[in-house]
Amino acid sequence: MGSEHYFTEKPTSEPDAREITARLRGKDYRFVTEAGVFSRSRVDPGTELLIDVMPLPAQGRVLDLGCGYGPVGIACAGEPGLEVVMVDVNLRACELARVNAKLNDVAKVDIRHGDGFSVVHERDFAVVASNPPIRAGKQVIYPLLANAKGHLLPGGVLCVVIRTKQGAKSLERHLATVYSRVETIAKSGGYRVCAAYA
Repeated sequence: MGSEHYFTEKPTSEPDAREITARLRGKDYRFVTEAGVFSRSRVDPGTELLIDVMPLPAQGRVLDLGCGYGPVGIACAGEPGLEVVMVDVNLRACELARVNAKLNDVAKVDIRHGDGFSVVHERDFAVVASNPPIRAGKQVIYPLLANAKGHLLPGGVLCVVIRTKQGAKSLERHLATVYSRVETIAKSGGYRVCAAYA
């Protein structure tokens, strides 16, 4: 992939579609993936952990921030009562997320191409979920995750998964300066899921 990252807006790598499967929140899903998107060979373990442990309301709106080809948002949309907004800077990822929403027959999804909150103006999300592109650097990730607070309902929660060795604890300390309460809700396989409450 050279110097190109999955958070590149328009990947130049040749498309090379494949289909993968995953069991998420007790249901089976199929995803079409391609070169130039994050974790194309399988739903990565950090994303799986995030999906399985994040607290979802019985009804409300969820934002999948940095949706990739869509496993987090689509798994949320598979739960009755939830409406999901999915956003990614990678145009190819957004196109795949649309394909995968149809493939998995989930209807209540709104998939948007854009950089972070530039295309998200709602402020009524119960949950914002993200597996952020840590390689983009703290100077990109920290403000993005702090900005999520303004888009959450009172008592809403930001759920973030990060590898422990890639700075999970320092991220939690930073979020604690912005959010009313921050806690680790899961640890597995070198990953941590952090919940930050608005």
